[in-house]
Amino acid sequence: MASIFRPSVSLDLRPKVSCTNHLPAIERFEFQKNKNLRKDRLNGSLKANQAQGSAEGISVVQEKEINNPTDYGVVGVHHVGLLCENLERSMEFYQNILGLEINEARPHDKLPYRGAWLWVGSEMIHLMELPNPDPLTGRPEHGGRDRHACIAIRDVSNLKEILDKAGIEYTTSRSGRPAIFTRDPDANALEFTQV
Repeated sequence: MASIFRPSVSLDLRPKVSCTNHLPAIERFEFQKNKNLRKDRLNGSLKANQAQGSAEGISVVQEKEINNPTDYGVVGVHHVGLLCENLERSMEFYQNILGLEINEARPHDKLPYRGAWLWVGSEMIHLMELPNPDPLTGRPEHGGRDRHACIAIRDVSNLKEILDKAGIEYTTSRSGRPAIFTRDPDANALEFTQV
């Protein structure tokens, strides 16, 4: 079955500024000259410029990285863990409906419970066959009002056709953007947003 998820490479599109030692002296001087401006902006004195995303050529993201004493190198989400009651039933949904493929390199048989690692682009969903502490009933109808994982896709209309054909219910984004919400067989909410 063709997958709605095309393999992709995770790209961090945020500009990075972490060190000025490699810059020529004039650029280091300009960088230091703007240091007080950056601190003022982070302290909220230039909120109007923050709303626009930048001032003096330095983005809000760059400022946070420059002045972040707790920067430990976040690069992205590696995987999302979801609980399931019956691994075979969940695999039917994730593999045969959504078209996700198993990551054979992960330790499926080395954990004290049954599970599977499924590729979602360059990240993964880790299905774990364990008792689910969440109720299956009484959850919000719209998955956007519940805990959920969001998966970026290229074509929401194509996924709608797949879910319609399989008889799987979904709701559309309340904000009007191209996104839908559905639930897996264990009521785990999933959002699919078109990028």
